[in-house]
Amino acid sequence: MQKVLRLSLIATIAYVLLTLVAGLRAHSLALVSEAGHNASDALAIVLSFVAVWFQTRPPTDQKTFGYQRAGVLAAFLNALTLIVIAAWIAFEAFRRLSHPSPVEPRIMMAVAAAGVLMNGIIAAMLWRVSHDVNIRSVFIHMLGDTLSTAAVIAGGVAIVLTGHTWIDPALSLAISALILWSSVAIVLETLNILLEGTPRGLALDEIRTTLEQIDGVEDVHDLHVWSLGSNTHALSSHVTIADIPPSESNRILDRINGVLRERFRIHHTTLQFEHVICETAHGCLQPVDEIETHHHHHGHAH
Repeated sequence: MQKVLRLSLIATIAYVLLTLVAGLRAHSLALVSEAGHNASDALAIVLSFVAVWFQTRPPTDQKTFGYQRAGVLAAFLNALTLIVIAAWIAFEAFRRLSHPSPVEPRIMMAVAAAGVLMNGIIAAMLWRVSHDVNIRSVFIHMLGDTLSTAAVIAGGVAIVLTGHTWIDPALSLAISALILWSSVAIVLETLNILLEGTPRGLALDEIRTTLEQIDGVEDVHDLHVWSLGSNTHALSSHVTIADIPPSESNRILDRINGVLRERFRIHHTTLQFEHVICETAHGCLQPVDEIETHHHHHGHAH
């Protein structure tokens, strides 16, 4: 993964410099906005690179879950910078539409062709490892770049054929809309992880119903599911069972963990067994029955 990111970074920085110089020479806002778009890609790759390195570091006494959220944080910051860049491009494009300026379409097309090739190759490499939200944010960047650069070529052709220079800022507007759309999606997903929301694709009701169907489980409450990183989910819950010896309750614990692993891909669980109905309003600290009759079996599984 790090090798792919390193190659992507070198190629992207070279292309940013090329598009910026060419965009200024050709007076093309579409090319300059491409340079901005690609500069944000370079930033995305740097952030992801740092995050991938952080994620591989082992947990410590201070960071008991390790640095799994580093990648999520990188994707979040990265998407926020993109939103700012999209707004700037849109502002510039509106200014250009009211004050058109001459454009050199041939430079536009030549540079954009090189960009399509480079971004296409990087996007293809990232596609193979894009299951992580951090890497996926870079992949969406690259894919967006490939499409928007292809649009710049089409724009160049259209300007050559028609002589209408308004095509250049109009293209920039389309590029900024594309950047905005992909960024907002990443901001929402990463925010959900950072706010400990229920992971995408998991329904609490479904997990509860499934667990309550397990033989020996009477009730599941105080259930929490959250994401540690983009691919690691954790669960904690109180489970009511009959008043049985710990050796028997262990079998129920194994069954619960088996179901959570196989069906919901949740590997990190903390389960608390109890046989007295308790008031969830107080986080199950105070049983309704007398404390003396309250037997707790604790099961912790990873």
